This record gives sequence, C-alpha cells and structure tokens, in this order.
Amino acid sequence: MSKLGDLGARLHRGEISYDFVGKRKIWYGISILITITAIVGLAVRGLNMGIEFQGGAVFTTPTKMSTSVAQAEDYANQASGHQSVVQKLGNGSLRIQIAGIDTDQSNKVKQELAKDLNLDPEKLAADLVGPSWGEQIASKAWEGLAIFMVLVVIYLAIAFEWRMAVAALVALIHDITITTGIYALVGFEVTPGTVIGLLTILGYSLYDTVVVFDSLKEQTKDITKQTRFTYSDIANRSINGTLVRSINTTVVALLPVAGLLFIGGGFLGAGTLNDISLSLFVGLAAGAYSSIFIATPLVADLKEREPAMKALTKRVLAKRAQAATGEDAAQARTGEDDTDDAAPAVVGPRNQPASRNRGRGRTSGKRR
Repeated sequence: MSKLGDLGARLHRGEISYDFVGKRKIWYGISILITITAIVGLAVRGLNMGIEFQGGAVFTTPTKMSTSVAQAEDYANQASGHQSVVQKLGNGSLRIQIAGIDTDQSNKVKQELAKDLNLDPEKLAADLVGPSWGEQIASKAWEGLAIFMVLVVIYLAIAFEWRMAVAALVALIHDITITTGIYALVGFEVTPGTVIGLLTILGYSLYDTVVVFDSLKEQTKDITKQTRFTYSDIANRSINGTLVRSINTTVVALLPVAGLLFIGGGFLGAGTLNDISLSLFVGLAAGAYSSIFIATPLVADLKEREPAMKALTKRVLAKRAQAATGEDAAQARTGEDDTDDAAPAVVGPRNQPASRNRGRGRTSGKRR
C-alpha cells in the first residue's frame, strides 16, 4: 500500500487525526480575510465584463495577417477610443473585440481599422452584439443561480437537516465570492464561459460537502446514548475519514484545469480558455477548502447549541475529568509503592531478645 493510502486508512480508522473542528476559529478568520479582500477587489476594480454582456463589435481579418497582436490592439484602441481585446486565431487571422460601441461607431471603426491594417473594408468582417442580449444572459444566469441555491437548501434540509443546509449554503456563497473577487483582481474578462464555470464549481463543491455530511450523519446516530465523544469529536472524525478522498478528487480535477489555464491560456496564448479555466481552477480549490474548513465546523457550531448536545458535552467532559482524576490517583499510588520498594533492605536479625546474649563471654561453672 502507498504512503498516501496507508495515511488514508489510518485516518479512516481514527488512529491518527488532525483537529480541524477544534481550530475552526483560525479557519473562520482566514476565510473572512479572503472574503473581505475579494469584496474590496469587486468594489474597487469591478468585473471586466465581456462583449456578450456590454454589447459592441467584433472584427475578423482575413487569414495570414502580418500585423502583430500588439499593433492591432493599438490600432483598435485609437480608432474606437475604447479598450480592445485582440486574439490571433489558428488560421492566422485576427479577432478584434471592442465593447461599448454602437452601429454608427462600429462603421467608423471599421473604416479606420481597414486603413491601418492595409485592408479592403469589405474584407474586414464585422459582427455586432447588442447589450440587450448580454443583459438577458446575465438575468438568466442570476435566475439559474437562485433556483440552484433554493433547491440545494431544500434537498439538504430533507436528506440531512436544516443546519447542514445552512452550512452548505454559506460554503457556496463563500466559493462564489472568492471566485468573482479573484476575477476582479486579476482582470480576466467575464464571458458566458465564466458563468458556466461558476455553475460547475458549485456542483463540485456541493458534492464534496455532501460526502462529509453523509459520513457525519452515519456516525452521529444515537449520539446521545454514549458518553465517549462530543458532536465536535465525531465531526472531526468525519473530516479526517474523508480527507484523503477529498484531496485525491480535488487534485485529479485541478490537473486538467491547470493545463487549460497555465499551458493553454498562459504558455500557448489561447486567451479564449482563460474565462472558463480560471473560474474552474479557483472554484475547485475554494470548494475543497470550504468543505473541510468551513461547512463541517459550522455544522458542529450550530449543533452544539442544542440543549441535548450541550448536555452530552457536559457528560463527556465530566467523564473525561473523572477518568483523568482516577489516572492521577493511580499514578500517585504507583509512586508510593515504588518508594516503599526502593527502601534499603535490612540484613540480619533486628531487636533480638536480650536473653539470647546472656552467659556469652563467661566461663562455665556453677552459680554462686
């Protein structure tokens, strides 16, 4: 068996563990700090919405253009007065995307671009995207997200309990906030692919959370009939028991996404992959983190507010204190026995009767 497999088996059996739940205040603090940073990024920089959401024009040049991407971007910025995005396609043509311009502006920009690129204006293809279409996509995306959240809460409340539903909802909002905040800080363009990526990571994050919740539900059956473990103890065992599984699934999912983001988008320059790959990469990592460090510890916090769980915690702690007192007393008795055994042994008779020594050292004879 591999070292990781042996570690997973020992974690599952409870032979070793890490106190995730006991250190939950640390995880809460880290998450609050990251979330605040993401919110500040959204407030200060905002999201770089793509042309699908803002409206604008897309110009495509003929194949085998000698103009570089940087030069074409300068030409487009000067001609339109707006920030442009230029991509080189596989056939050698250039795709010039300019957001925020209407039909009249696009005609003027087309003429200027054709002149700068030494092209016939008729050979420069132009496609217009209306802002109403982007607004429709955005509204549908928000509707889908809201419906997804409601269904998640209903399902978890029925399959598990409302506390787990609340914890899962907090974890999902945590993942969405961090992912959108990273988009704002990095400045990547938000496209329909980004929305698809966000919805995908929500499903993955929920799956990882449900795995831990299912283990927790099984291990907390008839929990009040014993006095060995508190709810937090069992929650911690559930996290440790599924920890290696969560790590394996997260790493396997992140590897191809990292290939899209860093190799496809960064090294090869396929910018069209950045929109969906960044949301998947950040969302998968945040989802794994929230499932382990946020969702389950939050469930433990909510459960231990119940009167029955408070009473159980008191009984468990009292029993542990009693056991610790008994161990201390046993150790004290063992120390006393060791002291007695360590006393030096006396060799030879002690306190012999004086009569045994009478007559010794005197010559024999009759008494006078």
